[in-house]
Amino acid sequence: MSSNPDQRDVILPGATLGVMGGGQLGRMFVHAAQAMGYRTAVLDADPDSPAGCVSHAHIRTGYLDEAGLAELARVSAAVTTEFENVPAAALEQLAASRPVAPAGSAVAVCQDRAREKAHFVGCGVDCAPHALIETPAQLAAVTDELLPGILKTARLGYDGKGQIRVKTRAELEAAWAELQHVACVLEKMLPLAYEVSVIVARGRDGQVVHFPLQQNLHRDGILAVTQVPAPNVTEAVSQQAYEAAHRIAASLDYVGVLCVEFFVLTDGRIVANEMAPRPHNSGHHTIDACDVSQFELQVRAMTGLPLVEPVLHSPCVMLNLLGDLWFPLQAGVRAAAQREPDWAAVLALSGTHLHLYGKTEARVGRKMGHLTITGATPAAARETALKAAAILGISPF
Repeated sequence: MSSNPDQRDVILPGATLGVMGGGQLGRMFVHAAQAMGYRTAVLDADPDSPAGCVSHAHIRTGYLDEAGLAELARVSAAVTTEFENVPAAALEQLAASRPVAPAGSAVAVCQDRAREKAHFVGCGVDCAPHALIETPAQLAAVTDELLPGILKTARLGYDGKGQIRVKTRAELEAAWAELQHVACVLEKMLPLAYEVSVIVARGRDGQVVHFPLQQNLHRDGILAVTQVPAPNVTEAVSQQAYEAAHRIAASLDYVGVLCVEFFVLTDGRIVANEMAPRPHNSGHHTIDACDVSQFELQVRAMTGLPLVEPVLHSPCVMLNLLGDLWFPLQAGVRAAAQREPDWAAVLALSGTHLHLYGKTEARVGRKMGHLTITGATPAAARETALKAAAILGISPF
């Protein structure tokens, strides 16, 4: 047998699969792995982490803790990550003794917006015109063509965090100061028609499969609604997105599940926005609407099991359930006292599938769960989703 971890035999059910990170993505990975007969181990410092609470083993340490990493390597036959901000160095350390998918080198690209955009360009995939700002000289050198734009921290940004819209040079200077002069990327704002994402899974042998294109609606930088089939997408846009996502995955020598988000512009062009080296919020519908979920494909890719092209068996709408719903607006003022949403009324609607993540505290803007609505037709799924949204206090779409 080869000593190269990537060439080892298929890891069969009964083995233990490790996951770095204990959030909801880890929780759904654990559920998928356990359904297929695997044991699981989660490394996360939070004793109440959603994934740790449902896993066979929960290693309660930080991501760079030497003893914790050694224990995860000891008990696991292979390791994955549920969060792009897990230190790439920790994944590389684990890879010295265990197959790790995706590799730390791929995750490192996704952790840095500047490296990510350079990678898109290197793959021949268009992205928004942009500039790296790390020094006052680079700030001064920004061209007027990039304004208005969005200033984004190069690292540790997600769900709209670390992003400020700027229209003028004065606003740009103030925004960089507000972000503590950390490394940032300024992206030119483009005429956006809508947003889509592609989720691909790539195996150790280079095989790549993808889910149907998803159309996404963001509110305040956080995904709010995903619709599949994508209602506004042409076949040409779909093919461009699939080809670009496949090219990006191959160029990273990627193993695992990868999501690439795209902007579709008003002139019909597509540009890559960002990518996530893991299952993605916009793919949660795959649990209920496809014959294989993104989390099962994550298990298959990391264990060397065959990948199958996913089939959408039901049109669907996915609604994100944020902590705001536990503090409803009353006459424009958010309630101070927490209350549970009316799940009974929602679940009385045909085709609703509720997923709550086991988080102990609801907070405004925090992802608490999602609701997938399936229907016989896209129109039927949308109609039911709008009824569910009205019950929950989610704005229509």
